[in-house]
Amino acid sequence: MKAVFKRKPAKGMELIEAPVPKIGPRDVLIKVSIASICGTDVHIYDWSRWAQQRFTPPRIIGHEFVGRVVKTGEEVTYVKSGDRVSAESHITCGHCYQCQNGSAEVCRNFKLLGVDHDGTFAEFLVLPEHVLWKNDSDIPDELATIQEPFGNAVDTVLSEDISAKTVLILGAGPIGLFATGIVRACGASLIILSDPNDYRLAIGRKMGAHITVNPKKHDVVKIVMDATKNNGVDVVLEFSGSSQALNQGLKVITPGGRLSLLGIYERMVNIDLNKEVIFKKIRIYGITGRKIFSTWHKTSRFLSSGLVDPTPILTHQFPLKDYEKGMKLMREGKCGKVILRVDG
Repeated sequence: MKAVFKRKPAKGMELIEAPVPKIGPRDVLIKVSIASICGTDVHIYDWSRWAQQRFTPPRIIGHEFVGRVVKTGEEVTYVKSGDRVSAESHITCGHCYQCQNGSAEVCRNFKLLGVDHDGTFAEFLVLPEHVLWKNDSDIPDELATIQEPFGNAVDTVLSEDISAKTVLILGAGPIGLFATGIVRACGASLIILSDPNDYRLAIGRKMGAHITVNPKKHDVVKIVMDATKNNGVDVVLEFSGSSQALNQGLKVITPGGRLSLLGIYERMVNIDLNKEVIFKKIRIYGITGRKIFSTWHKTSRFLSSGLVDPTPILTHQFPLKDYEKGMKLMREGKCGKVILRVDG
């Protein structure tokens, strides 16, 4: 089978011929139809600081996909040959304290698909059945493949009620753009989107942002305060991983407001906890992964009902062999979400 492979601890990857993986008694063999590129995959390709600390080659990469079951182990009961599936990328143990207390997304022993376990940028993939998700027939493949990152946006937005709230979204990468559509669908009264990329801000307007701001050109704090009549926003959703953006967000949260953090920071972040958090009584949520599997149900319903239409975000498609073209576009910020046609 063809697969995108990270062979050594250096920049780059390669397209290889690899053997079709074998299954165990509780495993499922899946023929991948479409995979989508995540920023994590670009970090691994570029051999960034994060990748050097977290990823150990050799490994087939990728963790977002949709495909068909082609073979099941003898103890598998949940899926059968022909089922169209995606999967939770956190392969959890099911036995640790977190798994047994409703927080499997922070399993102590999880393995991450495409990082600790061979991933989805391949014609075939083997996964344990307990992480599989049967896709709604009303969701086309192009949308089924994005449910994993879409779920990140769902949990970030819905860590508290959002209806009729004023919201600042920091970062217009694909997940920030998904969040924009979710916030709009859930009835926010004002949506402000900040990002230094005008291409992505234009997509954000299609997804429902009322005001878009390029922080390289305009004063984010002033624009937010003017738009809210100096009250500040009820909610800040941080997707950028920029400490500057985070501090802007903290300045414009109204006292008693809520901050949800999904962005990953390269370095330690300095925050004036007294002034910006404690005395303002700000509630902060750290978001990682998705709730397994309650968030998948919400994600599926957002997409199958048409309540959120993310198609403006899906800007490019390539065959698997052209994966480098997609990564280049992501690195340059000249795309929304990039999907790879694995089945041709």
